Amino acid sequence: MDLTRYAALFLTESREQLAAMSKALLAWERQPQASEPAITCFRAMHTFKGMAAAMGYPRLTELAHGSESLLEHLRHEPATGRPVFNLLFRVVDTLEQGIGLAVEGQDGRLEVAPLVEELAAAVRVPRRRAAPATQEVVPPDAPAGAGREIRVLIDPGAVMRGARAMLVVRKAESLGKVSGLRPPLAAFELDGFDGAFSFRLESTLSDTAVVGQLEVVGDVARVDVGEPQVDFRTEAGNRRRQIRVDLRRLDRIMNLASELVVAKGRLVELAGLAGQGPLSEVADRIGRIASDLYGEAVQTRLTPVWQVFDRFPRVVRDLASQLGKRVRFDIEGEDTLLDRAILDELGEPLIHLLRNAIDHGIEAPRDRARAGKPEEGTIRVSATGDRNTVLIRVSDDGAGVDRSRVLEAAIERGLVPPGSSVLPDELLLRVLSAPGFSTSGKVSSVSGRGMGMEAVTTRLRGLGGSVEVTSERGVGSEFTLRLPMTLAIVKALLARVGNEQYAIPLAGIAETVEFRTDRLGALEGRETFQLRDEVLPAVRLREWLGVTGAPPTGRPAAVIIEVGEQRAAVVVDALIGQQEILVEPFDAPRGTLPVFSGATLLGDGVPALIVDPAALVGGGLHG
Repeated sequence: MDLTRYAALFLTESREQLAAMSKALLAWERQPQASEPAITCFRAMHTFKGMAAAMGYPRLTELAHGSESLLEHLRHEPATGRPVFNLLFRVVDTLEQGIGLAVEGQDGRLEVAPLVEELAAAVRVPRRRAAPATQEVVPPDAPAGAGREIRVLIDPGAVMRGARAMLVVRKAESLGKVSGLRPPLAAFELDGFDGAFSFRLESTLSDTAVVGQLEVVGDVARVDVGEPQVDFRTEAGNRRRQIRVDLRRLDRIMNLASELVVAKGRLVELAGLAGQGPLSEVADRIGRIASDLYGEAVQTRLTPVWQVFDRFPRVVRDLASQLGKRVRFDIEGEDTLLDRAILDELGEPLIHLLRNAIDHGIEAPRDRARAGKPEEGTIRVSATGDRNTVLIRVSDDGAGVDRSRVLEAAIERGLVPPGSSVLPDELLLRVLSAPGFSTSGKVSSVSGRGMGMEAVTTRLRGLGGSVEVTSERGVGSEFTLRLPMTLAIVKALLARVGNEQYAIPLAGIAETVEFRTDRLGALEGRETFQLRDEVLPAVRLREWLGVTGAPPTGRPAAVIIEVGEQRAAVVVDALIGQQEILVEPFDAPRGTLPVFSGATLLGDGVPALIVDPAALVGGGLHG
């Protein structure tokens, strides 16, 4: 059976198993006496070993087998001490490296002998000789030696149904004599194989034991001994609700749907100019279909955030251990959905925030005890959906930001005016995100170069998002990331400044107001806008962009932008209307386009820059 075509699928599935094991190891380390994490680790490693063996990767199989032996021992002799867990984490790291080499045909380059020896040395206590429950002997009244009909259904969602089925057969052969395989082994390789097969098994094991042994292979939806209650093939057809699709194909579909939505806007505009009823009706219908198609395409790209969050517990564990700190790490809202394109870019900024929280936020156990805190600090990452926005919060109960120290450093670098006595939250983030800004007296492998927060804000801005920070000395800090649920298409307000059009995403707009210039004033040297009983900071986009020439006749308009709890008024020459736009990010030289998050082509082919409301609130109004 040629398994080379399964290499990419093996890569995906094996990484899922290693991720599950890593997560279980973290839980097991916190509660060494708990049985469930130990069982999860064993099952994940057993499944991984089976897949590696089926694919013909001997080095991976050898290391997985050594790990499985240690895990089997630890199921009966509880793990004691960090060294055992450190060893198992090193195994996971080596296997993650090895699967990449294996699928490239370089399994032989993976050096596993030293780790295998360490694993063998860790098994110092002989295994208990009592027969495990899965090895229960058939009761005396059972027909000894009689072949039993075994019917198996591989999960319809499994990406390697043929390979999984072969592993089940191999497992059955280790339990007794197998005969009468239907369909034959060669059928497992066919694309039309539905995952349902049967065979006869002569074994001394009980029915329960057989089922348990076969189910441990992984992706086994059902095992029946004797005559089945339902037709497996019918059940397989009923359960096949999901398929795996190449992500590049989904991206292509998303891009085409996005372009169709943009073209739809132009079509509706031209139909209106033509003034023909039938043409307008067709344009409206095409518009509805395009919008529905785009909505479905968006749904296919939404991914639960746990696919990124799952890597963080290990990062926190290793870094806390390196710095000699005790940290409890909690994750909430793992099922919150986010565009895969955004999620793929989110890992690095979040790791920067976690590193800062551990290094600068969480105090050493002794310092926390002196402050009346538990010696173990807490870091929490949570995700929630808010309309078309996803909020991700990274918080800690550490020391908080030393504002006096930050303010002193900011004054020295000219980031805030000399003589400033306070540093509010909106300016705190601006200062912390300045290139090269750091209050650390030394550079370490963890921090001190002043690049972390700059990287976070730059990446979030490129994703059409923003960052907010709140911090209280001695209590802790919280960073809130605001992200659009999807990147491709956004609804925007078009505004004119001079001869150019600019797009402002509707998600950041509270309201719009046409006004007379008497609503503009000044307070403490800064321009303000009077909105009913509220005085808002204001920025004239014309002046900020350096647009020359007389403004057009008529009333200017104020776009009231709202980012979190911050509100401001952006004054433009005129409002044009709303439009769905296709966001195209750009890589402009640092500082040249500080309040723009991307660009777009409008329906008539005219380019327009996309205004970033968060950048205006966080920097443009203070600059």
